[in-house]
Order: sequence, then structure tokens, then C-alpha cells
Amino acid sequence: MKRRSFLKTTAVTSAGLMVIPSGKVFGANEKLNIALIGAWGRARAHHGFIKKENCVAICDINDKNMEQAAKAFPNAKKYHDWRKCLDQKDIDSVVCCTLDHTHAFVANWALNRDYHIYCEKPLANSVEEARVVRANYLKRKDKVATQVGTQRHAISNFQRVKELVRDGAIGELKVAWAWGNRQLRRPGYLKGEGEPPAHIKYDLWIGPSPMHPYNPKYFSGRPGANCLNWNMYWDFGTGQVGDMGSHTMDLAWNALDADLPISAEADPKSDKFNPEVSPVGMHTSWEIPKNDWRPQVNLHWYQGGMMPNSPTKWVDLKKIGHGAMFKGSEGFIIADFGARLISPYGKVADMTYYKPRPKDQLIPPLGSFQGQWVNAAKGDKKTTCNFDYNGKMMETMMLGLVAYRVGPGKKISYDGATGKSGDDKANADLLMKRKYREGWKLDG
Repeated sequence: MKRRSFLKTTAVTSAGLMVIPSGKVFGANEKLNIALIGAWGRARAHHGFIKKENCVAICDINDKNMEQAAKAFPNAKKYHDWRKCLDQKDIDSVVCCTLDHTHAFVANWALNRDYHIYCEKPLANSVEEARVVRANYLKRKDKVATQVGTQRHAISNFQRVKELVRDGAIGELKVAWAWGNRQLRRPGYLKGEGEPPAHIKYDLWIGPSPMHPYNPKYFSGRPGANCLNWNMYWDFGTGQVGDMGSHTMDLAWNALDADLPISAEADPKSDKFNPEVSPVGMHTSWEIPKNDWRPQVNLHWYQGGMMPNSPTKWVDLKKIGHGAMFKGSEGFIIADFGARLISPYGKVADMTYYKPRPKDQLIPPLGSFQGQWVNAAKGDKKTTCNFDYNGKMMETMMLGLVAYRVGPGKKISYDGATGKSGDDKANADLLMKRKYREGWKLDG
């Protein structure tokens, strides 16, 4: 370090300040200036930590929701259009709780402005969206802190499962499975019913997706679960792949230290393709390349009642609504978000080959999931579910949907470096990427 830089850094530190890579200087008690985009639903779960910072802007397409948020943040400026909100000059951070089909848009636009961003899951609704957002983050990872709202990741069981797999509690890893059993069946898009009320800016709700007629049922769900009224439709979401799949696959992804797959395939027993509604029953799988501690492994996702086979008669996997399972050369690990069990097999099955970590070598507790993002924004920019880690996971999940749409039973190859498949149909429009309405762009 040059003497001048050293003296400058020392002076700033002595004054109770902290210099971070972006050049922004945070005082010991300085707060983030946050824009809350999407003020209802999941946003309400974030009000507590946002109140400890400065909420300088709120944005929602529903005036009633915005007025409720304004009671919590009376000094925040109000917007209907998130694109205008992001240009407010004093913003340095964004919490995104919008519709699934705009997450990648808000995230990418925020990154273009060097804003720290906490984005609710799923990060993307297509392979292309996941790749664009992840690549944009990697260009500025030393400037901004990112976190995807898979808050279950903070449950200590996630780390205990990872340690068991990594440390050889079941020997050499062979296969991993994750599943979710939620079943919400719909025949197709909702038919038009009435006109949008004045307090709902319906055109902005549709956003970059093709226009669909208004129906009040899109807005009839309870806070935090209203997504179940629209996220199964292809133009608005990816069903349970992006919903609970974001949480449950995280159990497996965290343990695998996974990179992008080299292939994807969908089970022929999956639900028949519906051009309007994403599948309920589906099984997709990927080949995950080897790394420095395990061989190449197969990774599976099941949903909507399709399930992997249990390794033993006395464990009913169907009673684990959302879970993960790992097979190794010496046995199985079965887990849900909060618990785990080991089932060794073989003639000996004495587990003498395995030595648990001493307590002082356990992965430390994550603590507050949102708090980790806030601290990272003011400090080292490091979070556990950043846009690199989660971006790869969502790209993989979206690739599974590509394989499903190409045709169940047909394995497609994949090059993670280029984002291309060896199958021409897999690379077609509306498979790897989405088509957006005129006037809406992913990179802005």
C-alpha cells in the first residue's frame, strides 16, 4: 500500500469510519438508504430491519398497499413504477418484493446503478435472466452486497447437513434429491372479469409479460401468499420450481458445492405440457460436474406428488412435505428444513469411517439473514445467498423446465460457459429466455 493511501485509510478508520470497495464511506452509525419495491406481502416481513435503516422510497402498483407501507415509513417518497423509483438520487440499497416475473428486472437495473440489493426469490424466471443477473453481479461483486430471500438458509440444520455430506458421514456422495409436494392445479389463465379498480395500476402489474385481462382473483390472496394466485402461470412465474423449489433445492445445493450442470432431463411421467400453466407433477434431473471433494453426481427435483423412493420401509418420505436426500457409498441422509437423520447400509454399517467435526470447527451460525445483507452492504460485501450462489441454482432449476418443455425423456446437454444446449429446440425463444412486452427491457 502506498504511504498516501495508508495515511488516508488510517485517518478514516481513526475517525470511526469504514472505507468499503465502492468508495462509499460509512460512519459507525450510518444507515442504508433503502428503496422498498413491492410494499405488501413478503415486504411486511422486512419492515422490522428496514426501520433500523432509512427507507427513502416505497413503490407499489396498489395504492392501498402503498398507504399501509407509508404508515411504517412516512418520510419515504412514493412511486408506482419501479423504473422511476430506482432513479431517486439518494438511494444506495434496494429490497425487492415484486412479482416473480419482475425480480430479474429490478435486480439487474439496481446492479446497473451499483445499489446493494436484497431480492425475494426466485431471482429469475428463465435461464437467460439468471445468467444476465449473475454476470452483472460478478462484474461488481466487490462493490455491492446481494442476497436472495431464501431465508430458511439461516436455519442451522442447513449447515449440519452440509457438514455431514462433506465430511463423509455417508461415504462418497453419489446422488442427491430434493422435493416439494404442494399441488395447486389450474386449467389455464384466468378469464377477464370486470375492470381494474382505480387503486391498482394493472398495466404495471403485468409489467414485461404479455397482456392478460384483469381478474380480481389475481389479488385475492393473503399477505405473503398471494403469489399462489398467479405464480403457476408461465407469464407470471414458474410454479413450484421458483416458489418452494427456491427454498428446498437450497438444502441440496448448499451441501453439494455445486456448479452449473452439464445436462438436464425431465421424467416422461411428469404432467403433460400446458402452454398456459406450469406443471404440478414433475421430476427433472441434472448431471452436476465433479469438484475437488466429490465425483460427478446426479441431482433430482420432484414436485406435486412425484417422489423419490425411500431407502428404507420405516421412513415415509411423503410425510416430509419439503425435503432433501443424499445417497453415498455408505448410506443415506434424509432432511427437511429443521431436522436430519442418517441411515447407514451395508453388512457392517458401523460408521467407524466417519469422525464428526469438533464443536469449534462447525460452520458458525448465520444469524439474521437480512442482517447479514445489511452488514455486508456496510462492510465486506459477503453474503451466503448472493447472486452467484443462488444464480447458479436458479439457472439449473430453469434449465430443468427447458428440458421439460423440450420433451420428457430426452436428455439435453448444457454448456454453463455459454448458456447453450446441444439441442436446437432447447435454445429456442421462450425456452431459454422470455419474450417481453414492448417498452420493457431487462438491462436498463
